Amino acid sequence: MRVDLFDFELPPERIALRPVAPRDAARMLVVRPLGTPELTDAHVRDLPDLLDPRDVLVVNDTRVVPARLDGVRRRDTSQGEGVRVEAMLHKRIAADRWLALARPGKRLAVGDRIAFGGEGNACLLGRLDARIESKGEGGEVELRFDLSGPALDEAIATVGHIPLPPYIAAKRPDDAQDRADYQTMFAREEGSVAAPTAGLHFTPQLVERLAARGIATHRVTLHVGAGTFLPVKAQDTTDHRMHAEWGEVSDETAAALNAARAAGGRIVTVGTTATRLIESAAGPDGTLKAWRGETDIFITPGVRFRAVGGMLTNFHLPRSTLVMLVAAFIGHESQKRAYAHAIAEGYRFYSYGDASLLLP
Repeated sequence: MRVDLFDFELPPERIALRPVAPRDAARMLVVRPLGTPELTDAHVRDLPDLLDPRDVLVVNDTRVVPARLDGVRRRDTSQGEGVRVEAMLHKRIAADRWLALARPGKRLAVGDRIAFGGEGNACLLGRLDARIESKGEGGEVELRFDLSGPALDEAIATVGHIPLPPYIAAKRPDDAQDRADYQTMFAREEGSVAAPTAGLHFTPQLVERLAARGIATHRVTLHVGAGTFLPVKAQDTTDHRMHAEWGEVSDETAAALNAARAAGGRIVTVGTTATRLIESAAGPDGTLKAWRGETDIFITPGVRFRAVGGMLTNFHLPRSTLVMLVAAFIGHESQKRAYAHAIAEGYRFYSYGDASLLLP
């Protein structure tokens, strides 16, 4: 399909710069493509009443790391301030090495050393040093840090910044509040450079109310990569190469989800990350097995969903792979009507924005 078919105009004031409080007070547009009415305005806190007790929720328990590092490239200490560098870590490949998207990529070379954070020696007084081991396409570099293992993790936590999406970072800097706001209550497994934002709407009270209605919550892990921020540059969806992300579905979770489907319940995924992972792990008949590895599944209109029967997700960027996934799930025309309604009714968009419950 043509990528421009997934474009739409969004007034800048619709972009949420902070989440609402409490989290489950966010608005939620319920979309039932074959129902009457098709669109219903609600709130996330209404979720227990909108699902069947046989349904199960699937949440992503990945934890966002402070993956944005600001530093200075110095080839020669006599060069003064040197070149300022921003690196977005996106994949760990060894105890002391990460792949990162770096800017300005054209001014960096293999062998360059970068001092991230403040002055001092390796992470003393908040500094972390690294060497560029290799360069790839699109500004990707391999960084070998002077620290390794848990010591490197601690240093990144000290020096790094929460990697807010560009549409928020362009309007304000990250702050201490984002360290809490940009993590879901399920966050446990460190590895993401972006939050699975649909999960940001959940509170312990909401999970308790879901459980009281008989709706169980199960965890999977998908580490969101930096590719989630990259635009689709191709003119047609068939020419777009999807970024790969690491994920895992446990034996226990697979068995529980299969049992729910066998009993007539729906698998309702919380977010596009959980959706992509479940569909990656599902067989042709929708049966799930334990799964571990990288997935680059690209879901566009025409793709048949095997296991997922409902999805809670935020409102996504124009021309993004995420809005294409939504269109695949509920139909392109229904997606366009839902987004037009959300814009007209003042819903808040993107990572810190409101939600939609999709029940095809």
